[in-house]
Amino acid sequence: MTTHEEKIKRISNQLKNYRSDKPISLKKKSVSHQVPKVNDKKYSDNKIDISDLNKILFVDAEKKICVAEPGVTFADLVKETLKYNLVPMTVPEHKAITIGGAIAGCSIESMSYKYSGFHDSCLEYEVITSDGKVINCSPEKDKLLFQMLHGTFGTLGIISKLTFKLIDAKPFVKLNYEKYFSLEDYKKAILEFSKKKEIDFIDGIIYSPKEYILCVGKFVDAAPYTRNYNWMNAFCIDARKRKEDYLKTFDYFFRYDKGTTTTFTKNPVTRFFFGKLFSSTNILKIANKFRKIITEEKLPITIDLFIPFSKAEEFFEWYNQEINYFPLWCVPYKRKNYEWISDSFLKNIKDDLFLDIAIYEMRKENKEKYYRMFEDEIIKINGLKTLISNNYFSEKDFWKIWNKKNYDKVKKQTDPKNIFRGLYEKTCRASMGK
Repeated sequence: MTTHEEKIKRISNQLKNYRSDKPISLKKKSVSHQVPKVNDKKYSDNKIDISDLNKILFVDAEKKICVAEPGVTFADLVKETLKYNLVPMTVPEHKAITIGGAIAGCSIESMSYKYSGFHDSCLEYEVITSDGKVINCSPEKDKLLFQMLHGTFGTLGIISKLTFKLIDAKPFVKLNYEKYFSLEDYKKAILEFSKKKEIDFIDGIIYSPKEYILCVGKFVDAAPYTRNYNWMNAFCIDARKRKEDYLKTFDYFFRYDKGTTTTFTKNPVTRFFFGKLFSSTNILKIANKFRKIITEEKLPITIDLFIPFSKAEEFFEWYNQEINYFPLWCVPYKRKNYEWISDSFLKNIKDDLFLDIAIYEMRKENKEKYYRMFEDEIIKINGLKTLISNNYFSEKDFWKIWNKKNYDKVKKQTDPKNIFRGLYEKTCRASMGK
């Protein structure tokens, strides 16, 4: 078996000997969990193969630390760490999201109300620069590089190894579904749970302006019964009509894998025959495989927004008038002053808590119009938007939110020839075929 050091040497030598000006994209084993972009320039890029960087190197159960390569999926990671009654501090909702992808694309989940994102549990990254150098960075060593690798979509180098913290876990999760009938009461409940920190998990689904479900979970040692959402049951449907659930911890983490706020079919016969096949990963694989015959207009709108807690009423007043699409996924997120956010933008953010609002499978004519409306609105309320979907920011507006000074400083250090593309170029231009 090839060792980690041998893999790094192979990738490093490829980059050292790279002589073309053509951009490089990464060949990975797993499918990207970004929104499919049929015209993305990455498909015609030269490739660096990192598909074998997918091993858990070790788990230190005593220190509660794991070291792993970036291509490890969260499903494989959780299976391994549960052997020690441990789990990552943040586990994204789909089984095949990788730990490297969680750093590059800012993954979140229902522990984010107290732990923020997966990046915030990390202690060290090993990074390969565009000229083949291998750098180890951490909050203490090369801090700016460490922080800027978060949310910059692989444009500052290749993360080749991660060291991160784990937390204690139990075999089961008890989940209570609390129903609210106004945004005001919903926010009050979220704030109360967030301040007490007596529970382990908070997220929710907003079914309409008058129907809000809060999913409140806690690790438990035993369960009188267990259910899962791997086949016939759909979490986004059952959360609306059940009062409680007991799930095995692994099944809790990936309860949304068959559909976050929508499911591919509500027909029980169809789900019986095809339900196990239609996971988020398989649907993305199909979309990527047939991208040449899928037009951009046929793809639904998917978008992920971070709304300052104090601006939720203002946002939803606008949203209900202009968009009015439900259901929505809602995840409370503990704010951090990330180095990739511009200083001027951070000055205007007073909230310690954000609401991550995710919109899936929304179909509207003139998609670009709606994406631009969302971008204008988040700038207005000092919100943020993840870059996993279509992005139409002007370059001027983009750098009002993202920190160009910090980005350029690290870019000069790790990719001066720009073979990984710039962040704006990759996420707002090349991804759209421009």
